Amino acid sequence: MKTPKQLGYYFPAEWEKHDAMWLSWIHNEDSFPGTIHKVYPYYCEFIKEVSKSEMVRINVADETMKQFAIRELQKINTDLQNIEFYFNPTNDAWCRDHGPAFLVNKEKNKKAIVNWNYNAWGNKYPPFDLDNEIPTRIAQEFDLEVFSPNIIMEGGSVEFNGKGTILTSRSCLLNKNRNPHLNQDKIENYLLDYYGQEQVVWVSDGIVGDDTDGHIDDTVRFVNHNTVLTVVEENKSDENYEILQQNLRELKQIRLLNDDYLNIVELPMPKPVVYEGQRLPASYANFYIANHAVIVPTFRCSNDDKALQIIQDCFKNRKVVGIDSTEIIWGLGSFHCLSQQEPSL
Repeated sequence: MKTPKQLGYYFPAEWEKHDAMWLSWIHNEDSFPGTIHKVYPYYCEFIKEVSKSEMVRINVADETMKQFAIRELQKINTDLQNIEFYFNPTNDAWCRDHGPAFLVNKEKNKKAIVNWNYNAWGNKYPPFDLDNEIPTRIAQEFDLEVFSPNIIMEGGSVEFNGKGTILTSRSCLLNKNRNPHLNQDKIENYLLDYYGQEQVVWVSDGIVGDDTDGHIDDTVRFVNHNTVLTVVEENKSDENYEILQQNLRELKQIRLLNDDYLNIVELPMPKPVVYEGQRLPASYANFYIANHAVIVPTFRCSNDDKALQIIQDCFKNRKVVGIDSTEIIWGLGSFHCLSQQEPSL
């Protein structure tokens, strides 16, 4: 069977036009022990902001969950016109990782979905069988072709520049809890073949507290074809300092397909966010690029405004919107982790 790349499909950069953003409604109390009720106002603010310029399509278990979601959205006067619900039950809310990876073929005016296998970041949080079914359920709903590589892969582990380059981290994709039978070359081949790209580049590690083993969407994000935002820790005694300096050194060595070096913009880390003694993976890099805006997590921190301004400088044609993620990050992810874009043709 031909691969998506051979058939002319590719995964667009996140800043390209979207038809929709996909979510799986937050419902798993184990992910937000004792605090799930505190999450909804900020989660709904995220949905409200994104729905101003693209559809928001939300997976819910049943009519009861749908009605609960509607009530929560109405509490902040959300216009429901651009919000749709689909009865696709999930184990958890992290749609970036279990949701559909949409490919486009603009010559044929077609979309398709890559159905990567999902094992909750190395079997950390069973059960995950419902989450693993989400891409195929959505493909059936929209009558889209499905490509199944039959390896573990998560959307938060990869970044795209829209010109053939994928950026990822060794700590995650080379971890033996994902695909122990595959070496780096074979993993690269899967990424290139199924995302329709030409080059894979790597950094070493992710931030402390990240239970995904180092997803790239907490550390380095493309903001255009040749520019990345990368988080750096200013406090030399912080445990993230050397990890992020190593990533920075590696980014400076990367050459793109046109042989150019990356333009690198440094983004500060928030002050450590700790809950019940646990360091949480708070990062301003976990933003979502919507059609009209960039939704950035903030953390009631002195670096919030500085980070928002740096990101705004990178997105001249979009409004940067900070939304408090202090309650959401207790689930060990933020707005990018929760969402998956559906590109336009």
